[in-house]
Amino acid sequence: MSEQLNVTAPVRLTDAQIRRQMISEFWFYFRQNRGAVVGLVVFVLLVLIAFLAPVLAPHSPTQQFRDALLVPPVWQEGGRSGFLLGTDAVGRDMLSRLIYGSQYSLFIGVVVVSIALVGGIVIGLLAGFFGGWVDNVIMRVMDVILAFPSLLLALVLVAVLGPGLTNAMIAIAIVYQPHFARLTRAAVMSEMKRDYVTAARVAGAGRLRLMFRTILPNCLAPLIVQATLSFSSAVLDSAALGFLGMGAQPPSPEWGTMLAEAREFILRAWWVVTFPGLAILISVLAINLTGDGLRDALDPKLKRS
Repeated sequence: MSEQLNVTAPVRLTDAQIRRQMISEFWFYFRQNRGAVVGLVVFVLLVLIAFLAPVLAPHSPTQQFRDALLVPPVWQEGGRSGFLLGTDAVGRDMLSRLIYGSQYSLFIGVVVVSIALVGGIVIGLLAGFFGGWVDNVIMRVMDVILAFPSLLLALVLVAVLGPGLTNAMIAIAIVYQPHFARLTRAAVMSEMKRDYVTAARVAGAGRLRLMFRTILPNCLAPLIVQATLSFSSAVLDSAALGFLGMGAQPPSPEWGTMLAEAREFILRAWWVVTFPGLAILISVLAINLTGDGLRDALDPKLKRS
């Protein structure tokens, strides 16, 4: 009597199941870093505060209360319940300005990273894909930009373009572009040696398809991590430019500009300096912690078995 063997066909996962599996694996490695989870929670809260600023802010960020100049926080003697974190030198509510300031920080981070990321990817793809003199010319220009301290170069560019938030964002994006370009170039040069690229060439794929459809998707993991870290650096540098008077201009409730306006009151009104500084510290720290978690989750070499 012959035995019948039951051969089970291998289960083929659908695209949706593969995506769910990848997301589940990413979250498993991401949550191993407790600091990254805390940073993500704080960052999500920052985003919610920015979107809900008109609802959360008790006053307009530019409204001046002439009978409430340099009022201390509510828990300090002389504080008022209508101004939980006190007021500044011209009677504007500190809490409202901090809440609206989160919109500026997120807007600056998104615009700067988007410009630097897109430009850096295009430049890095060209340098890594074509090589030769194209690579040499592009990378020497990037080396020249990297030779200058980032904040100093941004200051020079803003001085040339003129002070203002738009010009500050453009200057910071130009300063950060070489980081993305070098990272993309290195990833492209590594991927060019892979068999799947050779197979795509043999199949007749054009240069644009090879660059943007075949190679680029496999280079995104380190770029995502770099974008997260650059986001926090953009917030910090924009605050520095605002503090120096070259970024957002008064009466904009940008945190760096708020610090600049409060310098002369640092000894007799601590809250006008402390709260914007804490806002910058907490937001930048949260984004950096989230970036560390993304690096751990996206880099296979750092994944723990």
